[in-house]
Amino acid sequence: MAERITPITVGEKAPDFTLKDQYGEDFTLAALTGRIVLLSFHPLAATGICTEQMKSLEAHYDDFLALNTVPVGISVDAVPSKKLWSDSMKLKNLRILSDFWPHGKVIREYGLFREKNGFSERANIIVGRDGKVNRVKVYEISTVPDIDEVIANLK
Repeated sequence: MAERITPITVGEKAPDFTLKDQYGEDFTLAALTGRIVLLSFHPLAATGICTEQMKSLEAHYDDFLALNTVPVGISVDAVPSKKLWSDSMKLKNLRILSDFWPHGKVIREYGLFREKNGFSERANIIVGRDGKVNRVKVYEISTVPDIDEVIANLK
């Protein structure tokens, strides 16, 4: 697939992917057809705002499940870094995915790669039960996504 320069748009088919989570286990988007998936892109593991973003998803994990939604975090960090970060945040449920190699391939397919920085925009993409994008929101890099707004968009 060609690299996107602008973010994916509502109504498009979400590009399928398989990435490793912090435990080295595969996560495949297409395997979740019939469920809603929140792809929460963040620039870099173990940074302050990214930590707040992922902890917020973990803290509201049951809310997501009640809305038939699977939340996941995605960044360019390697699996070992994701594991150390996950442990430091004491994540119990949230899977955080590594788009390390080829560097940012999935992030590029969603049009969210910041070429000048080598990492992702901060963004939330909601993929509907049919595998199409229902919502795209790109945030200022220094802003923690409003979890109440995210949950409201799922209702």
